[in-house]
Order: sequence, then C-alpha cells, then structure tokens
Amino acid sequence: MFILIFSEAAIKAQLFFITLFIFLGIYFEISLNEWIIQIFLMGFVLSIESLNTSVEKICDFVHPDFNKKIGIIKDMAAGAVSFAVISSLIILLIIYYPYIFN
Repeated sequence: MFILIFSEAAIKAQLFFITLFIFLGIYFEISLNEWIIQIFLMGFVLSIESLNTSVEKICDFVHPDFNKKIGIIKDMAAGAVSFAVISSLIILLIIYYPYIFN
C-alpha cells in the first residue's frame, strides 16, 4: 500500500480528492449511510487504481519494449479506473447535490 502511495502520481491525486470529500462530508454533516457509501467508493476507486498499476507493472515486466497489444491491455486497465471514477463521482454528486443547492 505504501509503495503505491509514494510512487504513483494517480494515487496521490486520488488521495487529494478523497481528503477533499472527507472535509466536505464533515462540513455538510452527511448522514451515516452517506458516509458508508462515500467510504466504500473511496476504497473502490483506490482498489481499481491498484489493480491498474499492477497490470501496468506486470506488462512492463513481461514486455519492456513497446508492443501494441500490451498498450491495448494497459488502456483497458486504465479504462476500468475511468469507469470507477466516473461512476463514483456521479454517486457523490447525488449525495452532495441537496447539501450544496438547498
């Protein structure tokens, strides 16, 4: 876990946004159920990002030179992260919309 935190820029960026949403949750005093959902989404995104990093490292180890098929595999793994982030942001927008606009 610490290797990811200290070596991957994407993890650092996601930790920044996680910290932001923690402060938003405290500020808006979101409900217990909303905290549970938010914490689950944070773990979900970090887990998918960890899997993406693992796939990329394995691909680099197996085939260190550029290879079109390896590039496709890496793009697919990155796509999984994009799906996780986008779906999480939509859910977080649903959670925070009433707090921000009411």
